[in-house]
Amino acid sequence: MRLKPVPEPPGDLETVERAQRAVPLVPGTEDDCCARLEQRLDLDSRDTARTWLTFLRALGLVEEGTSGFTRTRAEIDRETLAESFRGGVFGAREVLDALAAEGRLSPEEAFDRFEQHVPEWERHKGAGWQRTWRERVRRLLEWAVLLGLAERADGSYRPR
Repeated sequence: MRLKPVPEPPGDLETVERAQRAVPLVPGTEDDCCARLEQRLDLDSRDTARTWLTFLRALGLVEEGTSGFTRTRAEIDRETLAESFRGGVFGAREVLDALAAEGRLSPEEAFDRFEQHVPEWERHKGAGWQRTWRERVRRLLEWAVLLGLAERADGSYRPR
């Protein structure tokens, strides 16, 4: 299963490591984990913390069990995270494939290539769905840069 939430990418992998360490080894409730993430990453809201918690699950850094959320003992390694990103985050594979096929894309062009993959029910949420998904694609591109899968070049992105 691939998960949708994509937080704003941090400037470095150390922040991802801090986020993972914010989640306890002993199961914690979603509220407890979000409070810890909010505090340790100095996040602006519980919703942002929840996005991080879900994203960490997609990367294999956090697990959800019947008793709550726990961090895994997975190492923070760019190559492993890149593989988990591609396989566990909804849209990452499609955006990266479009980037590889085109060689270079602006965020807007990347969204145009990705738009067909937006689930139908998301399109019925209201007029703002395109803005939401454009932002998500931009974040996917920025995470791809952080994880060494892409690089920025003159307002565009290209595969690395």
